[in-house]
Amino acid sequence: MNDAWRNYRSAPPTGTQVLRANEIGRNQSRCVSVESGNGRFPLVMVRDAEGQLHAWVNACPHQYLPLDGRGDNILSRDGDLLICTSHQATFRVDTGEGISGPAQGEALEPVPVMEDADGWLVIGA
Repeated sequence: MNDAWRNYRSAPPTGTQVLRANEIGRNQSRCVSVESGNGRFPLVMVRDAEGQLHAWVNACPHQYLPLDGRGDNILSRDGDLLICTSHQATFRVDTGEGISGPAQGEALEPVPVMEDADGWLVIGA
């Protein structure tokens, strides 16, 4: 996995709790701000139709604006794409690949997230 997310000054350490696993269902997305010792880290989490969890830095590579900067509706109806509300760049949920709009050919930065034994989604290794 690409570790570019660790270069953010506000990147949280491994094991940081993000939210309860049951707070995000299939074909749902959540934009959260994770508190770390150096500020708040913007995160987009998506659970796809199969229940697989994907997490990305909430920063469109076009201008590094948050995907939800102009509204909460960032997931396509079929749940396959994330859509930047500022410039309508679209990204595949499963790979983060930019497939249309001004971020085509670029990609969201993945963040490892896993469910712990207590039912929390936490920043992974």
